[in-house]
Amino acid sequence: MSQDLEPRGEGMLIIACGALAHEITALRRANHWDDLHVRCLPADLHNRPEKIPGAVRAMIHESRGGYRSIFVAYADCGTGGLLDQVLREEGIERIPGAHCYQFFATAPVFAALAEAEPGTFYLTDFLLRHFERLVIQGLGLDRHPELFSTYFGNYRKLVYLAQAPGPGSEEAGRAVAKRMGLDYEYRATGYGTLGDSLAAAVTRGSLRPNERAVSWHR
Repeated sequence: MSQDLEPRGEGMLIIACGALAHEITALRRANHWDDLHVRCLPADLHNRPEKIPGAVRAMIHESRGGYRSIFVAYADCGTGGLLDQVLREEGIERIPGAHCYQFFATAPVFAALAEAEPGTFYLTDFLLRHFERLVIQGLGLDRHPELFSTYFGNYRKLVYLAQAPGPGSEEAGRAVAKRMGLDYEYRATGYGTLGDSLAAAVTRGSLRPNERAVSWHR
């Protein structure tokens, strides 16, 4: 089921991946986008990306008529272009990029990271907080630890892309890398281009931000 964050029936709606709820809510508050509403789909859809386009379409249909405009806070997220096909049919835009790692790190930085080590596993703040549930339990590794090498045998490095890390987050990221047998790198990215994408969507949606938009690059 979807998670509603203050829907009030007017203004602009962001249909978001649950993994971005914290970041989008922080940007909404920082920018005083009082007319911006957020509805989140479950983050564990990333374990079944073929279900993302249908889930997004369903939420678009049930939300239309209640908002002046709609924007989708997903990247392609492993849908192989199927999400874009849905959004073209619905006449709705999304965040540019292949996945959240790209827009958090920014496209040039992510391209450099991927070129330097193609076998890289990426963490975000959200994935770090929910690693046990989404990765270990989600992939059945708690029941079948022998599958660890099957899933991660081709990885060599873990890069933690940190948005707003809390105390102990870097140490927790290092512990995940050690658990996976991977080299570790920490990158403080902030929210990357997420803030810019939302600010542009707000402008196109004819909202009236009370203050200048905050992008929160680091």
